[in-house]
Amino acid sequence: MDFSGKFTFTRLSYHSGDWDTDQRMPSNLLNSLLEYTTIPIDTQEKVIPLSSDEIFSAPFCYLSGHKLVQFDTKERANFKKYVENGGFVFADDCNHDIDGLFAKSFEAQMASLFGPTALKKIPNNHKLYHSFFAFDKGPPTTGFELNGWGDDLVHDYLKAIEINGRIGVLYSSKDYGCEWDYDFRNKRFLAEDNTKFGVNIIMYALNN
Repeated sequence: MDFSGKFTFTRLSYHSGDWDTDQRMPSNLLNSLLEYTTIPIDTQEKVIPLSSDEIFSAPFCYLSGHKLVQFDTKERANFKKYVENGGFVFADDCNHDIDGLFAKSFEAQMASLFGPTALKKIPNNHKLYHSFFAFDKGPPTTGFELNGWGDDLVHDYLKAIEINGRIGVLYSSKDYGCEWDYDFRNKRFLAEDNTKFGVNIIMYALNN
């Protein structure tokens, strides 16, 4: 796959569930890429159906939701082909609940596509956590975890499916999408810009 040109934040739509979440988050992350990096970007989010072969021109795709994830035949085939041929999917559970419907159904889909042991916890010294900014303690905690949202747990890890030594699917139960779902002009009110980890995820996807 040829991933040349401007970086585009690509969101995957899928037939089941509710994929259209956290609508301000992409522009927030794109603003962070402008602020901290020199990579050329497209300032508009792009939504591509998982069933479309257009996904094969995207180096980074975002997938999220609260409800059931049940890919149809074409979606399954595209997801597997995309990941196995160098694509990167960041999947984020908006429920922040390891026992919730999105988590259980998404993990079942991954097991069906890549095998029951493919989705594994990644160590907190993984290069993802140093791909741009340094996160020496692993994945940063979200406010939803600290406030008892979802399963009332703070997840000190992320999971991933690695293909040939690189992450092809990064999976979060931490609800980063909601954490970063605010107008980017409000960052000045934060003690620390919490979208910096999003920059790490995108830079890892582009450089590995």
